[in-house]
Amino acid sequence: MRRRDFIASLATSAWPLRTLAQAGVPLVGFLNSASPVTYRFNADAFREGLAQAGFVEGRDFRIEERWANADYNALPALAAELVAKGVVAIAATGDVASARAAKSASATVPVVFTIGGDPVRFGLVESLARPGGNLTGIAFVPNQLGAKRVQLLRDLLPKVGRIALLMNPDNLNVSIEEADVREGAAKLGVQVVVQPARNAGEIDAAFVEIARARVDAMIAATDPVLLDRRQQIATLAERNGCPAISFTRQFAMAGLLMSYGPDIGWMYRQAGGQIARILKGAKPAGIPVMQSVRFESVLNMKTARRLGLTISPTFLSSVDEVVE
Repeated sequence: MRRRDFIASLATSAWPLRTLAQAGVPLVGFLNSASPVTYRFNADAFREGLAQAGFVEGRDFRIEERWANADYNALPALAAELVAKGVVAIAATGDVASARAAKSASATVPVVFTIGGDPVRFGLVESLARPGGNLTGIAFVPNQLGAKRVQLLRDLLPKVGRIALLMNPDNLNVSIEEADVREGAAKLGVQVVVQPARNAGEIDAAFVEIARARVDAMIAATDPVLLDRRQQIATLAERNGCPAISFTRQFAMAGLLMSYGPDIGWMYRQAGGQIARILKGAKPAGIPVMQSVRFESVLNMKTARRLGLTISPTFLSSVDEVVE
């Protein structure tokens, strides 16, 4: 056999060996309702959590991603695809809809969720301390934060009398967050105008209505689809001269005036850590649900200047981070 042919035969025979080696590496599913283009930072944080636990991608695990691209109705089929692929666990991330889809897809495949909502109320686990089934994860309760965002807007704009609440009506937690915002607003004598939006087109239409309503400020509710469209929302808010706040720092980094809420990156890293525990043999039923207790406020001073706002030294000193 000529040397060139011998080398070629080695290269050809190596492919099945690689395939066999790869087949022995556990496959982890990553399910998310948003888009990989604008939500990649959270998938990266998830991988960081696994790396921090000592797991090397490609050697100790592989990841199969599925993204719903803002279509909640696509999640059940995507979760079923991951189960059919033979994943040993699923990170059902972003919201309750992802977690429910993963739970419906399999009663045995371990699932780690990241959600804004009460996992007990939504039937995902029996209790936070003892999940009891094949699901566990990380959660924060958004109905504890809506009233705080109203208060922050009032602190920034003492004369605020009417605020818009931009919400995705398909989010399963929407009624709870709306009730919390309305309760907080009522205590301050502030009116609330709710504007639904599920996608880019509906966000454009919502801002037309927000302008007509002559609101003084806006809250973008807790939702991965809205976070996925953060640049669009920030641009439209500034174009309409509307001071706005939302639930996580990526909004403020995109140009929204302010954010207040959990450290989403921390939640995804913890999800990676919980998947690592499962890869080591732990069962979800015995892994308590973690609750996010890390809340941060971020103020975009560039946006504040463009909106012509004067930020008091007292308020500025109360913010965790200022984007210059």
